Amino acid sequence: MRIAAALACVLALTAAQVASAAGAAMVTAPMKGSGAGVGVQYRVDGTPEVGRPVSVLLSFDGITDPAGASVRLSTQGGLSLVGTESTRSLPTAQTSTWTVQVVPAADGLGYLNVFTTQGGATSATSVPVPVGKPSAALPASQDLKRSADGEKILPMQVK
Repeated sequence: MRIAAALACVLALTAAQVASAAGAAMVTAPMKGSGAGVGVQYRVDGTPEVGRPVSVLLSFDGITDPAGASVRLSTQGGLSLVGTESTRSLPTAQTSTWTVQVVPAADGLGYLNVFTTQGGATSATSVPVPVGKPSAALPASQDLKRSADGEKILPMQVK
């Protein structure tokens, strides 16, 4: 009986370690009502370091258009994509995942920009990839714009 209890404890601890090794929870990106309607979740796996590839797991759902949807990736802030694939089709009514690797060129905050298109509408999600110590500095104020409701935004090119 003691052996069974000890074995159960070991199995429970092992399961907890496997779950924590699987990575942190996915972050759900906010969606605007006028956007493409594709749900985007993401997770940066590992600790980003200058010059070393880091994996970013992307998950997509909410594809309702019979023609499906598409996703396009770009980078900014000193990140570069590993590999040549930067676009992918997303099938209707299925959750799709895509693991990409990015390489930071310097300390700071880089972004993996994820553009989803469905039914002629495009939405943008910027996945932050922080490298090194966090910087207290914000982008230069001339780069920031204000929305109609006063929200600060950093404009970026969609195409």
